[in-house]
Amino acid sequence: MVLKYIEEYRDGTLARAIIKKIQAVSKKKLRLMEVCGTHTTSIFRHGIRSVLPECITLLSGPGCPVCVTAQKDIDAFVEFSRLDNVIVTTFGDLIKVPGSSSSLGKEKAAGADVRIVYSVFDAITIARENKEKEVVFCGVGFETTIPTIAGGILMGIQEKLDNFSIYSANKLTPPALAALMETDGVKIDGFILPGHVSVITGTNAYRDTFEKYNIPSVISGFEPIDILNTILLLIQQNEVGKPALENAYPRAVSDQGNEKAKLIMNQIFKVCNATWRGIGDIPLSGMSLKKEYEKFDAAIKFGMDMPDMPEPKGCACGEILMGLKTPEQCGLYKKKCTPMTPVGPCMVSSEGSCAAFYRYA
Repeated sequence: MVLKYIEEYRDGTLARAIIKKIQAVSKKKLRLMEVCGTHTTSIFRHGIRSVLPECITLLSGPGCPVCVTAQKDIDAFVEFSRLDNVIVTTFGDLIKVPGSSSSLGKEKAAGADVRIVYSVFDAITIARENKEKEVVFCGVGFETTIPTIAGGILMGIQEKLDNFSIYSANKLTPPALAALMETDGVKIDGFILPGHVSVITGTNAYRDTFEKYNIPSVISGFEPIDILNTILLLIQQNEVGKPALENAYPRAVSDQGNEKAKLIMNQIFKVCNATWRGIGDIPLSGMSLKKEYEKFDAAIKFGMDMPDMPEPKGCACGEILMGLKTPEQCGLYKKKCTPMTPVGPCMVSSEGSCAAFYRYA
């Protein structure tokens, strides 16, 4: 399906035609996981769940970068904000995420210098304008944002900014999909693969995971027609028993991805093990600075090595991220945990499944 203009991807007539096809071919009970938090929000915003057959269940996966950030990393961000002469720069979604004892928002309210930025380059500007202070950037994201952080490091080198550093809690997507498939109790019949990440990684990044687990997998864009068409493809693969790795977002995603972005990412970062909220340690799923760039590593610079901490009591964020529960099945949802008084990050982030359920469902 090749459409020319963005309006076509929101066309009601075309959407109804795809919905009719979905209803006609769908016979099996299927659990399809949208890996990306932006997909979760788009699915709710456009009412896609309400038009699907009852046998189709959509699950939210570990594709919200804030939601999968480990408790110890949130605690590290809070500790940075408590240091003298340190400016903490962060994406807005992190501000309200509760750590073990506080949040960046609470520390800011108490007088800490915590600033919301839209990219790492804003943090570079702040470092340039505040040479007498240390500027720490909270690096949270997937393959979409890691290349920009790498670019920020190169800019810091070029400008000789000795007062700029990052704390890397960055994650890689394919290893998380493999970890889900290895987790007891997880039942997934197909992946709606993330569009933004795939622009960088390309379709080929998922090939090893697909070939090992042979699970229907389709890369999707974010408009209603994109998502409905992706769901139709996943249903068709399941119904005929022929799993495939398909790219339903060819206007933005290629097999190879963005080679320049990957090159700069791999120039600055190396693959490492990482801790994912709710899932645990996943081998080779994170990215840390290479040795030659460790002067920009805030954890090393400030000796920040936080211990592993348990997640908030009663919070089901981890199980929700693995598709084991939906937000309504969490005992804290809409009770103790609301957007104004969040207990876990899934209720904080704009891409969090709990926040999406609360706002739209």
